[in-house]
Amino acid sequence: MKTKKLTLSALFIAIGVLAGQFIYIPLGASKCFPVQHTINVLSAVLLGPYYGVVNAFCISLLRNFMGTGSLMAFPGSMVGAFLAGQIYRITKNNYMTAFAEVFGTGILGGFLAVPIAIFIMGNAVGTFAYIVPFLISSVGGSFIAVIMLQSKILIKTANKITRE
Repeated sequence: MKTKKLTLSALFIAIGVLAGQFIYIPLGASKCFPVQHTINVLSAVLLGPYYGVVNAFCISLLRNFMGTGSLMAFPGSMVGAFLAGQIYRITKNNYMTAFAEVFGTGILGGFLAVPIAIFIMGNAVGTFAYIVPFLISSVGGSFIAVIMLQSKILIKTANKITRE
């Protein structure tokens, strides 16, 4: 069971890092990575909240090491992944999980990004500077994840992983 979860987690991290090099939307002060949010929702459903947070952290860290990400990736992706995982654990509802990812990343992560931008990066930004870009990115990625979760293949995979 643990080996399967670790393998799927590694696969999600690899996809997140590789897709992050090619698939992003520059919006204002940040780069929007819808693949990150798709992976957050899929991790929440298939692996649980803690794997989701670890996946989000690893993807953000590796993207920063490679120069394809920014420090803003940490607060948004990790809060969204944790909230999505907790909501899925409680409700088992894909739509609520996607909404939790959007709220966690877009609203909470957007607010948490402001102190990082000001104190660590030295950027003077407004309180709401990251909310709109984070919301756009997380809505797109969460929508893709919900569509993927509606497919029979992913549902069978999720049931198989969680039963074993």
